[in-house]
Amino acid sequence: MSRRFGVTIDCLHPVALAQFWCDLLGYVEEPAPAGYPSWQEYDAANGVTAAEAESGCTIIDPGGHGPRLYFQQVPESKQGKNRVHLDIVVSGRQLWTDVTTAAEQTVARGASVIRKSNNPEDRFIVLVDPEVNEFCLVM
Repeated sequence: MSRRFGVTIDCLHPVALAQFWCDLLGYVEEPAPAGYPSWQEYDAANGVTAAEAESGCTIIDPGGHGPRLYFQQVPESKQGKNRVHLDIVVSGRQLWTDVTTAAEQTVARGASVIRKSNNPEDRFIVLVDPEVNEFCLVM
């Protein structure tokens, strides 16, 4: 039996980092709970402070297929290499130019390239998001 899952990412600035990942993945912020037209109205009705509201952000695949991503504020910056990272498939056509174009667009949004694999059997580009979390763009 397969199970749905989510991924939690520790970070310093959850709302900003969630927006970076929304742009990269085509995700959207999770809608406010039923009965509330916005998170601001939910927060006001439930005594959530501005600092509490900024301490986490959830994004979802609007098509309902991809995993939920939750960005959780922590006090320390990233230390060392990720033990888990996301591989983002950017080419349904298996074209390397699709991957390099996606990398250029992602860098323009605030990512940085760490390295490229030019092995024709296994090509990918390793990048880091604005808070230095590694991920790969793959064919």
